[in-house]
Amino acid sequence: MKKLSKLIGVAFLAAILFFATDVKAQTTPAKAFVLSLGVESGLPTGVAKLGTNFSLGGTARLQYGVTNDLAITFTAGGYHFFPKKIPGQDRRYQSYGELPIKAGVKEFFLPNIYVGGEIGVAFEKLEGPDWGPHRLDLSPNLGYATKHWDFGLHYDYLTHKEDHLGIFALRVAYGFGL
Repeated sequence: MKKLSKLIGVAFLAAILFFATDVKAQTTPAKAFVLSLGVESGLPTGVAKLGTNFSLGGTARLQYGVTNDLAITFTAGGYHFFPKKIPGQDRRYQSYGELPIKAGVKEFFLPNIYVGGEIGVAFEKLEGPDWGPHRLDLSPNLGYATKHWDFGLHYDYLTHKEDHLGIFALRVAYGFGL
């Protein structure tokens, strides 16, 4: 847990450094596409906490500016859940991943600060050739974006029948116009 705290601290320090060096007002350019590639570090919630303490992943987000302050987003990527050691045993729980595909909106309500939401499906990948269930993925987010950098906090709520889990994550991404 100490390593995770340090990792989150370093990510926030990097965010502060980028904010200080690139403080132009950011809105979504109207009628323009932006592609961002991000790294995500997260803390699992729900049943995921039973077998893992940490997730790490990557996502690609295609964003289309409807207006200067509103964008439509399409996000795809993957999260890997690192397994915990089973108490009293010399082995770990099974590791697994979630592969989300989502669409949503992003609204800049203040310069550089946005709120958004996405909905989609996440496919569970188990160790080996096995696949788990696909899940509904609901993801509200809040972030800070400059011309190229995007720092966002989001919560992915993943549900399938009676099985609910989530990820509270930080996304650090670099974007460029297409």
